[in-house]
Amino acid sequence: MKALFYPKWNSLEVVDLPAPAPGPGEVLVQVQSCGICGSELETFRSRSPRRMPPLIMGHEFCGVITQAGPGVTGWKEGDQIISHAVVHCGTCRFCRDGQSNLCASRQIFGMDRAGGFAEYVVVPERVLFQWPATLSAREAALAEPLANGVNALQLDPFQPKDRVIVIGAGPIGLMCLLAAQVLSQSSVIVCDLIEERLEVARRLGAIATFSPKTQDAQTVVSHTWGEGMADYVIDAVGSGPTKRMSLDLVRPGGTVVWVGLFENSFQFDSYPVTLQQKRVLGSYSGSQSDVRKAISILASKAVDVTSWVKPFSLEQGGEGFRAMLQGKGDNIKGVLDFSRDSH
Repeated sequence: MKALFYPKWNSLEVVDLPAPAPGPGEVLVQVQSCGICGSELETFRSRSPRRMPPLIMGHEFCGVITQAGPGVTGWKEGDQIISHAVVHCGTCRFCRDGQSNLCASRQIFGMDRAGGFAEYVVVPERVLFQWPATLSAREAALAEPLANGVNALQLDPFQPKDRVIVIGAGPIGLMCLLAAQVLSQSSVIVCDLIEERLEVARRLGAIATFSPKTQDAQTVVSHTWGEGMADYVIDAVGSGPTKRMSLDLVRPGGTVVWVGLFENSFQFDSYPVTLQQKRVLGSYSGSQSDVRKAISILASKAVDVTSWVKPFSLEQGGEGFRAMLQGKGDNIKGVLDFSRDSH
């Protein structure tokens, strides 16, 4: 099989490798489409030990089952599937509580096991979902990143979300924008440094946008909502400055959700968190139920997850990866398309 291989630091190559074989409880999937995730871009850029070469990356994928391993029930050759990125054990306390994304022994495709930047990948049946016939391959591959937005919006279910700010108009930030509109009918303001990304956010329904390079955040928020501040702020960047901004923009009693992983350590003033009862939550991936909800949203055609995505063939994978790494203009999200019907 052909694969976009990560053989060593700073290197990506299209190579021929032996096709894997499914073990007990696993299926062999012929990949149809696989998204290029920002976490893969960042760990590649920073030589992160979270993804150690040699490795096949890729965790946002859909495909067709070509072989079922021993003991597989409910799935057969020819079934079209969407895979979760997180392989959970199904037995630990977190899995039993419905928090499969926090599984004590979780594995991630393209990190702890071979991923979807290849013609074939082995997938445990417990992380499979039916790929609705109404969805293109490209749409189906984006169920997992949309599930990130679903999780971020549902972490604090009792918090009003009439006014939401999303910091970062990259793929996950835009997925959070879409999730807020569908799940909470929120008015959403989006912040980013790149105008082309803000233009996409406006096209997707953001009521206002701003760049901290040219505009004061508080002024934009006040102009948009009068005296009001945001009920809910999602930081999809994760730098020190954006985390501090998220705390500044949320109202007393409001909720801040940190999704981005750009920077680990930073300094901030903690008194306002205590004195104004602000909640700060972390959000990682999505649970099985979040992926199921994301697929339902996609199948309803309530959101646009493809007009701002750029497709690349497997042979163009390295080119696409580096284009997304540069992050210029409207290079927001890249997807490797393996089939002609992915459009």
